[in-house]
Amino acid sequence: MKLKNYYKPLAVSCLALAVVPGCARQNGTHPGPEGDVRAEAQVAAPQTAAPAPTPTWARGGDAAIADVVEKVLPSVVSVSSTRMARMQSPMQFFFGGPPIERRQEGLGSGVIVDASGVVVTNNHVVADAEEIQVTTNDGRQFKAKTVGTDPKSDLAVLQLEGEVKGLVPLRMGSSSALRLGDVVLAIGNPFGVGQTVTMGIVSAKGRANMGIVDYEDFIQTDAAINPGNSGGALVNMQGELVGINTAILSRSGGNVGIGFAIPTDMAKPIIEALRTDGRVSRGWLGVAIQDVDADLQRAMNLPVASGVLIADVQPDTPAARAGVQRGDVITHVDGQEVRSSGVFRNRIAAAGADAKVELRLVRQGKEQTVTVTLGELPGEKDARPGAEGKADTGGLSVRPLDAEARQRLGLGDQPRHGVVVERVEPNSAAARARLRPGDVLLEVNRTPVRTPQEFRAAYGKAKGDRLVLVYRQGATFFTVLK
Repeated sequence: MKLKNYYKPLAVSCLALAVVPGCARQNGTHPGPEGDVRAEAQVAAPQTAAPAPTPTWARGGDAAIADVVEKVLPSVVSVSSTRMARMQSPMQFFFGGPPIERRQEGLGSGVIVDASGVVVTNNHVVADAEEIQVTTNDGRQFKAKTVGTDPKSDLAVLQLEGEVKGLVPLRMGSSSALRLGDVVLAIGNPFGVGQTVTMGIVSAKGRANMGIVDYEDFIQTDAAINPGNSGGALVNMQGELVGINTAILSRSGGNVGIGFAIPTDMAKPIIEALRTDGRVSRGWLGVAIQDVDADLQRAMNLPVASGVLIADVQPDTPAARAGVQRGDVITHVDGQEVRSSGVFRNRIAAAGADAKVELRLVRQGKEQTVTVTLGELPGEKDARPGAEGKADTGGLSVRPLDAEARQRLGLGDQPRHGVVVERVEPNSAAARARLRPGDVLLEVNRTPVRTPQEFRAAYGKAKGDRLVLVYRQGATFFTVLK
């Protein structure tokens, strides 16, 4: 059984709630063992009790939890999205035809990071959304547009539209300064009931290889996180944002005390890249890597069972040009120790394309240092529609229909040609035409397309509306991109 089967993204799509009676706490005198309360002969004059001091566990430095909550609540928002989902009906199995379209609504949370109306949330909260609405703590509602998304880290940046005066951004703290056991607060909109605050501690740091997203360095917390908390804030006791709540580990779908948040130290450069370029340019070495376990340590005569083993070096890559070899064990990147392949991938990716990094490695028992000029992770250039030459393709990012794509999509030898939709830009012509990732585009204005280049050429050549032939779930249908 794979644990990753139980990871739950925290956006809410459909919900029914039941109110359970008998859970309210009563204030006042509790009955004695026999259930009676003894009357006093004389009633003492009522006195005003002094307020109880805030217990030590409810303080962070000189701030009480209530003070921190009051400070950060205005910066956390509710994010609702609307998208069209296509489903196959039983009749289609016998008679074919296009899928049935259903309107689907999602709900999550977000954090205001700039007074101009910039909101950070999770990618899965707004992915493929046609409409996005943000509700602030004071009840104001704004339409929002997507500035950029990064599915590989599950982050998205939104821009509120309209008059955005009076917004309160949340100051970003350093997640690396967190220690295990530090008190943290999770704030969001679980199950759509409204803004909710829960408290816990930092249970672990640097959680990777969880199978949730491609790039992971999660903070683990036992603060209660539930569906609807996605994109909400994890804050420290100084009222600073230290994480973006993202997922939980649960068999039931509810909180069991294992929640995960993207640390701000990882999120900051991604947010900045999305705000500036609308996409993330990650560094790339061109190697296959694996962790060093105890068996490899003994076989390779290494001092400790840590570091990253280079299992393969692809030809004509930054690693190959710098002289990195199969069998090298990387121990440090730019002077910082790396103990696992997950940490190593994150460090290289975060450095960015064209960056120079210093790798300290062990080769045949001897330490040496290699300087590498990183390339850009393949596929990142096309991660945002129109990135190549800013060509207008209706908000579509496409890739070849090759053997890997056929295997991933479960396609046999049909269709024989076409291009695969990799991503659909929200609020684009493709989104309005109900196209979605995984669709295979066969024709543009009755002209067959076999490669992404042919698709871009045919789309750019067409004037006005584009008639597109689409293959989906064994059937073809036409749609118009306006």
